[in-house]
Amino acid sequence: MVDKQELSGDAEWKTYEAWQQQVPTAITNEKLWQFFGYRKALFLYDICWRDCENLLTHPLGKAIAQQLIRSAGSISANIEEGRGRKSQKEHRYFLHIALGSARETKGWYYRARRLLSKETIDHRLALLSEIIALIITEIQRYH
Repeated sequence: MVDKQELSGDAEWKTYEAWQQQVPTAITNEKLWQFFGYRKALFLYDICWRDCENLLTHPLGKAIAQQLIRSAGSISANIEEGRGRKSQKEHRYFLHIALGSARETKGWYYRARRLLSKETIDHRLALLSEIIALIITEIQRYH
């Protein structure tokens, strides 16, 4: 489990637990917050933001950072959009899109391996594997 993994950066949080404590109640009071995969996807986006700041310091990192932040943001955004749909079929459809975005993000982290530390890459790949498993489990609930 990657919850206790120390994170780089100098923001006010360094672990998943500390990050979770600073998420506004306007987010945590939503029913969507009950889905652990959604929480992990939001967490991933915030740490991805930090990673992209690091990537942008290298000339070759700009293209990776742009793709990485887009695909990472798409995971939680599609979970949100799917939860807002009326039918289970539509909800499942957006979960599939979120799953594809999670897999794409995993690929972009792999591509960034020459610009980010091995520890960072290993943590992000493990976190993405966890998110992928949670989304797959959620999709299966609707079959």
